[in-house]
Amino acid sequence: MSGRTNLGRVVGEQNHVMKLLAHDLRWRLVEELVLTDRRVHELGEKANQAQNLVSYHLAKLRRAGVVRERRSSADARDVYYSLDLDGLRFALEQSIKVIHPGLKLAELQITRDTFAPNRPTRVLFLCTHNSARSQLAEAILRHQASGMVDVASGGSDPQEVHPFVFRTLRELGVGGEGLRSKDLSIFADETFDYVITLCDIVREVSPTFPGEPEHLHWSLADPVAAARSPRAAEVAFGQAADELTTRIHYLLPALIKRAEA
Repeated sequence: MSGRTNLGRVVGEQNHVMKLLAHDLRWRLVEELVLTDRRVHELGEKANQAQNLVSYHLAKLRRAGVVRERRSSADARDVYYSLDLDGLRFALEQSIKVIHPGLKLAELQITRDTFAPNRPTRVLFLCTHNSARSQLAEAILRHQASGMVDVASGGSDPQEVHPFVFRTLRELGVGGEGLRSKDLSIFADETFDYVITLCDIVREVSPTFPGEPEHLHWSLADPVAAARSPRAAEVAFGQAADELTTRIHYLLPALIKRAEA
């Protein structure tokens, strides 16, 4: 991964990520990006700091490979920032090894017994067409959570599920049974613990859901837009699936904590 390469270089220069994160504002920015992507003005509001100062520290985090940026597909003037979760984990592991070679980060093991059995956590993924990103996310979360999370997906302008969704899931060893495109309006009266928007456009039109769910945003490129040929589609869908697999892997501890609460 590019983030891992960049962070390996940083560690090699003895500029360890723990030292980078020791700064109060940079730590706050990372906290705000743990589960959701944000624009710079949103980060400024959350941290109660001027946008130019926030941008300065985001640039430091970006050069270290801790933070990534992506131009918004809803408004090209906006940029969404996200954490490179695998890269950050790698950098922390390398920093810990400098302290003691026997230290390492523990890996969460997910089984059917991990989640509280009394009420399943409910997650809704949304994107504009509900044809690619949200379908992949629905299937991958169901798979990673061993079926113990009640997960659904919908779109503001639903279209047929793209055939590469099923092909990509098969290559991952993830079941795609029952996936179909749905209008997000059918969930208007349902209660969810998390509503996760996967495209910048649907974030702007997503309705309010009952029960005060946690709203997260993951700014992902639309693989359908890049599917100009079978080979291009294979690459784009593979990249989307890889990113969703990583993000969902790191989301699971939050789902477990919510279920326990």
